[in-house]
Amino acid sequence: MEISEVWRFPVKSMLGQQLERVAVTATGVLGDRAWAVVDASDGKVASAKNPRKWRALLACQAEFLDEPTEETPAPDVRITFPDGVVVTSADAGVHDSLSEYLGRPVTLTSRVPEAPIFEETWPDVEGIAPAEVIESTRARFDEDESVSDLSLAMAAPGSFLDLAPIHLVTTASLAEFGRRQPDSEFAIARFRPNFVIEDAGEGFVENAWVGANVRLGAATVNVLMPTMRCVMTTMAQGDLPEDRGVLRAASTHNRVEIAGLGKWACVGVYAGVVTPGVVVTGDAVAV
Repeated sequence: MEISEVWRFPVKSMLGQQLERVAVTATGVLGDRAWAVVDASDGKVASAKNPRKWRALLACQAEFLDEPTEETPAPDVRITFPDGVVVTSADAGVHDSLSEYLGRPVTLTSRVPEAPIFEETWPDVEGIAPAEVIESTRARFDEDESVSDLSLAMAAPGSFLDLAPIHLVTTASLAEFGRRQPDSEFAIARFRPNFVIEDAGEGFVENAWVGANVRLGAATVNVLMPTMRCVMTTMAQGDLPEDRGVLRAASTHNRVEIAGLGKWACVGVYAGVVTPGVVVTGDAVAV
């Protein structure tokens, strides 16, 4: 197996950067989700997992002005809006520009709130998550869809990461979904992994890696759990159309039991860092 793609996402829920190499530190890919937009009205972290509020984030391209280092893990970022307008995190008017673009008052920050919360919308797709989880976390209904308030970065405290430091997806899983549901396009961009692994075999191979260590070039990670999927996988971005079939495929063909959490629609796996190191496209992968 080998690393076929390496990704970093400087601003949460914005488009990311495909890179040749990244540094993996004890807390994940250096610079990954280093910045986020925060709703000024309630302090919640903006996430396209609530598309009615934050869909427009996924049309913005984010890039660092300087390469992150362990001493400066969140350098200033350049954000390009879909109309070509560019702002940076150093601009005095960056918050106003983002607020105007998003249609609500927001701030851009690299400082993680003490107890970060984000909102997740549960679309009408059977089996994406345990019903009791949706019901117990529900904050409200929005046009007949449940919206939950969820804690951010439960396995990566002090970050803007969704849950864990590292996210892996194999091309084997994406190809298997394509065979089972050829009407949908299971593009890597829909799943926003840090590392794409090629030549892993056939089927949903990474499901079997839970609990195992995986060597990624000079770094080693420990696989914690399958990655639960959400409405973001269905959203339009770039040349990809909106497609709820992507999430339905995960709930139909790869609904996985996660220890203590019930069955979820999954694609890929989350991992924690065992040994930091530099990971380069083409590096060997071993479980």
